[in-house]
Amino acid sequence: MVKIKDIELGDFPLLLAPMEDVSDPPFRAVCKAGGADLMYTEFVSSEGLIRDAAKSRQKLDIFEYERPIGIQLFGSDIETMAECAKIATAVSPDLIDINYGCPVKQVACRGAGAALLQDIPKMVAMTEAVVKATHLPVTVKTRLGWDDSTKNIEDVAERLQDIGIQALTVHGRTRVQMYKGEADWTLIGRIKENSRIRIPIFGNGDITTPEKALEYRNRYGVDGIMIGRASIGYPWIFNEIKHFLKTGTYLTHPTIADRVAVCRQHLEFSIRWKGEKLGVLEMRRHYASYFKGMDGAKSFRNRLVQADTFAEVEEILQEISATYSLEASY
Repeated sequence: MVKIKDIELGDFPLLLAPMEDVSDPPFRAVCKAGGADLMYTEFVSSEGLIRDAAKSRQKLDIFEYERPIGIQLFGSDIETMAECAKIATAVSPDLIDINYGCPVKQVACRGAGAALLQDIPKMVAMTEAVVKATHLPVTVKTRLGWDDSTKNIEDVAERLQDIGIQALTVHGRTRVQMYKGEADWTLIGRIKENSRIRIPIFGNGDITTPEKALEYRNRYGVDGIMIGRASIGYPWIFNEIKHFLKTGTYLTHPTIADRVAVCRQHLEFSIRWKGEKLGVLEMRRHYASYFKGMDGAKSFRNRLVQADTFAEVEEILQEISATYSLEASY
């Protein structure tokens, strides 16, 4: 049984990665139904929380059915991060996560996210301040290092464990790599081989199929896997991996009707959470993923991203169901 402090996650948990502009409550709802064992919010700006910015505050919205759920924070100032850990703790998540992995320029150039990989003493001091600011378990998500010459994650893992984090997720790329090239899990495996490491170690990067999940579990010995981009438009991936790990067989892939149904559920939750206008608008980023790979679906996707109301989207979804069920009957 893998545990983060007292949070039981099963024998080999699958985590939903915190993805900006993706991992909001509507998306998390369909991923939870799809088998995610632990989920995180989009990363929340510590500066935004201190300013009481509406967007940052809204990212603290969590729901009972999501548990266990973690709130992920990022920032560059130690005192601000500690204060924000207190603010996040007040909304009663199950844990607090610190982002030391985001590679995007507007985050790293402000000294946050992956920028802390260039200043390990500050990373350790910031983590310790957050640990002391909350009674909740604190976890960390980071990368192998800033670049190929600073792959210091083995040392970082020990130092962060020693000041109190309860789990570590490592993305198998450096900051310089961004999301390019193949993720290298070799150092993640070495952390697991370290007899000093007692906390769960989760691997992240390039897990797109059940076969790869099994291969990486066996090869690198991680306690669980975090899945990000592969879940966008395909929340079924969690249960597909679980089934394959347990039985060695494949679940039936979702039908067009399944895709339409889950897309509709996602949209309905988005509207309940943000109202029809914004809920419909923010779903536009997901349609291409839900209907990716379907022959002749481009025209439907184009219409979906132009629809402004639930009624318009619903009409198009019904057309998709009718069109593809008719083709399947031939």
